[in-house]
Amino acid sequence: MVEPELIERYDAAWNAQDVDAIMAFHTDDVVFDNHTAGECVEGAAAMREHVAGIFAKYPDLRFRRRRLYVGPDSATSEWTATATLPDGRRVEWDGVDVFPLRDGLIARKDVYSTSATPRVLA
Repeated sequence: MVEPELIERYDAAWNAQDVDAIMAFHTDDVVFDNHTAGECVEGAAAMREHVAGIFAKYPDLRFRRRRLYVGPDSATSEWTATATLPDGRRVEWDGVDVFPLRDGLIARKDVYSTSATPRVLA
């Protein structure tokens, strides 16, 4: 059974924008597929570069979990993200991450979100 604390620590690493900590949760052959953005990378090196690029573009990106579902070898997390867009608008959007795990590590991160139509906060 996936322990909820694993995903809580993972979320904390994302909110700290700690790429090394994030990558420690993943298999070497991880697939990161953001279905909404049409961005898919395979392998730890490619994911590391992709995640670093996300943080470079959105240095104040933060996630707040709304719900977490765990099973024997997967977890699904519903969340709300906030960030400042390059044009200065503060926005938020909702999403879902689906995490299949293998040997206690995240083997895939499938992202589905409303980021294409975020809510403007200010």
